[in-house]
Amino acid sequence: MASCSSLPEEDHICPVCFDIFRDPVLLKCSRSFCKICLQKFWEQPDSRECPVCRRKYCTESPPRNVTLNNPCEAFSQHSIQRPAAESEALCCLHGNKLKFFCLNDEDPICIVCHTSEKHENHELLPVQEAALKYKEELETALRPLHEKLEDFNKNKQKSDQAADIIKNQARDTERQIWAEFEKLHQFLQNEEAARIAALREEEEQTSRMMKERSEQVKKEMSSLSDMTKAIELEIKAEDISFLQNYKETKTRVQCKVADSEMMSGGRIDVAKHLGNLKYRVWEKMLEIVQYTPVTLDSNRKGANLILSEDLTSVRHNRRSDEPRANAVWGSEGFISGRHCWEDGREVPLRQW
Repeated sequence: MASCSSLPEEDHICPVCFDIFRDPVLLKCSRSFCKICLQKFWEQPDSRECPVCRRKYCTESPPRNVTLNNPCEAFSQHSIQRPAAESEALCCLHGNKLKFFCLNDEDPICIVCHTSEKHENHELLPVQEAALKYKEELETALRPLHEKLEDFNKNKQKSDQAADIIKNQARDTERQIWAEFEKLHQFLQNEEAARIAALREEEEQTSRMMKERSEQVKKEMSSLSDMTKAIELEIKAEDISFLQNYKETKTRVQCKVADSEMMSGGRIDVAKHLGNLKYRVWEKMLEIVQYTPVTLDSNRKGANLILSEDLTSVRHNRRSDEPRANAVWGSEGFISGRHCWEDGREVPLRQW
């Protein structure tokens, strides 16, 4: 038996029938199978491939594995010559072969058990017949379980698909939210920049005006100072000289001088820039935002319809093979009238 002992027992087993190789053949992938097992497997449609690695084959009859055939024949002969106790289950009470199956106790029994009082009037079947009977029953009972398992698999696939759709919807919706708020941010930034620019312009104009007024006041002060000094000199002059120049001096004293308060200048019109600022910005914001009474539902629309990103308009998918007639749901419905969308162009909803 040296030929069969040189290989472990699992190396003598066909991976299809799980029995000792019979007339083994060898495929190019170095795997061996019983010739009859491979032929039966290849009888199935589109199955001319290795049953294990699924490599495709075009040959009709792979070569016989002579190297494996002889050890398998020796191993098979050795298995036949082993004592029956090593290959068959025996009755634990009498040590005999289990030949019958008691349908009442649902236990295999031997010929001695068959004649005992314990199994008197019990319904018995030969082991092979009972095994066939109950295998068929279990296979029948398994069918609904397989169907339920298939339903679970389908539901799981739907759940996985729904999870992917939810993830994509969340990502797309988040992107659109960011885009919408980016528009609002840009509007506010532009509005802020415009109002700051208006304030800076007023500051520049007011500062320039105040500088001009300051120069004017400076000139008025210089002129008034010179006149005051001249009059003071006239007052200190000799009486005759004073009186001679009195009429002219009097005229100079009575000349009109600008009011210093009128020369003080203006201020920044703070109320103009801050008064109802938020309301005025909000009011201006209404010019860039639109309210649509009907928002379309992207989850309940026909497959051949495409919605705009803001969900306010719909158009037909020209690449779709489905019929053009289709429907889409909205968050608010129409209660009267006829409604339609222009085919092929993305346009807002309108009522006929």
